[in-house]
Amino acid sequence: MAETVSGRRFLFLALPLLAALGRGPAHAAAQELRHPPARIGVIGAGIGGTSAAYFLRQKFGKDVQIDVFERGEVGGRLATVNVEGRYYEAGGSIIHPLNLHMKHFVKELGLSVPHSQGGLLGIYSGDEFVFEESSWYVWNFFKLLWYYGLNPVRMYLWVEEILDKFMRIYRYQSHDYAFSSNEGLLHALGGADFLQMLNRTIDEAMQKAGFSQKFINQMVTPVMRVNYGQGANINSFVGAVSLAGADSGLWSIEGGNKLVCTGLLYASKAQLIPGTVISLEEKTLQKGRTGGTVKRYEVTYNSTSGLTTDLYDIILIATPLYRKIANITFRNFSPSIPEFSQPYHQTVATFVHGHINTTFFGYQDPSAFHLSGIFTMENPKLFINSIGVVSPVQDKMKELQGPPVWKVFSPQPLTKEQMDLLFSSYDSVEVKEWLAYPHYSPPEKCPPVVLHDRMYYLNSIEWVASAMEMSAISAKNAALLAYHRWYNKMDMIDQEDLHERLRTEL
Repeated sequence: MAETVSGRRFLFLALPLLAALGRGPAHAAAQELRHPPARIGVIGAGIGGTSAAYFLRQKFGKDVQIDVFERGEVGGRLATVNVEGRYYEAGGSIIHPLNLHMKHFVKELGLSVPHSQGGLLGIYSGDEFVFEESSWYVWNFFKLLWYYGLNPVRMYLWVEEILDKFMRIYRYQSHDYAFSSNEGLLHALGGADFLQMLNRTIDEAMQKAGFSQKFINQMVTPVMRVNYGQGANINSFVGAVSLAGADSGLWSIEGGNKLVCTGLLYASKAQLIPGTVISLEEKTLQKGRTGGTVKRYEVTYNSTSGLTTDLYDIILIATPLYRKIANITFRNFSPSIPEFSQPYHQTVATFVHGHINTTFFGYQDPSAFHLSGIFTMENPKLFINSIGVVSPVQDKMKELQGPPVWKVFSPQPLTKEQMDLLFSSYDSVEVKEWLAYPHYSPPEKCPPVVLHDRMYYLNSIEWVASAMEMSAISAKNAALLAYHRWYNKMDMIDQEDLHERLRTEL
């Protein structure tokens, strides 16, 4: 759920884009798998779960029943908050122009993208501003060169090379190729270099690439802090994704990004089941007169009707298997499903309708303060990661009277004393606490994608990087994986040299 405050273009000067799998079911089960599954269950109705339902419908056809379980609102970590009668993005906020799945969803669902509002940004050390953006683009360019030499230009080339390779995933998926692990997916995109990115921090990777420590501390770390709530100690792949989130071409959905989820759910013709999934259990059932047995997954969930169970041929889990988020028990599996203990990182989004206290940031004269967003460096005395003006998700509503709405990211809820330091006056405050994304601590090991014969874990990809598009990519991969394993099309899974092979074929 990579996020930034408004006005992200200062840093890169409008960058264009800055489990092991066996041989499948045994022969005895192969006869059964020739027929389409009757029911598929998807747990979670965020962007991962709803896009999974969409892709499952595309692959398995119109006759398969798809049920999507959701204990809260459709959208998951895509959510809005109400401040003074207007709604603002509280979760996943930004989409990049080259997020091809999200672009397709927007077009397919007939959604619209409002005009973005720019603003000036500054980098605050805790003592002073080390960089402040000017409204004059050329002056910003020369200031960056004066402060950091060719580091910003080299940054463009470095991130572009990484993300150009990652874009190969769209070609692989368009040809229906799938991967049984996220490490395998990364290797197919960028070889050993991509796998190494999971084992090295963004700080280490950029130092090795020749970037100055000053540039990393003053420019790179603040972007990590606003996007993922951590510094330059996160893995270098998620770091590259975070740096892409500093681009100027970012956009969001008018009415709120969660509209993509409700639209995908409708387009998939899936049934939404409101309720909390309690447990999953593998069941062996008699096949009736024909004899023999068949395996199914029993889902037990709490709904308005009380405790209920249903049976499914295939399960896709699209919610983090972290006890504080989804406390699901796995019963009678052989081999047993491992416990996923990797923690998720807490971030707090505080929305404030009020006047910022410019003296806190060293401006004695409020009229001289023209910044609409502030990123921060690492400093023990700083209690925020960023603060910035945000626009409502709807363009056509009446203008909000008085001061703007500020969005503050912080690791902990703000105290009354801290609020009074940040704001000279305020009238409305809304707080949203998130376990938003994994706590990154390389070397990183992704949880398995294949949890059991026909049970798949979409959120495993978050340990590579957490973002809306990453969830959509994982959803399509899981849908393809489920399809190929059901029909025993193993030649479509974990293939090597796809880039060269597809280039030759085309």
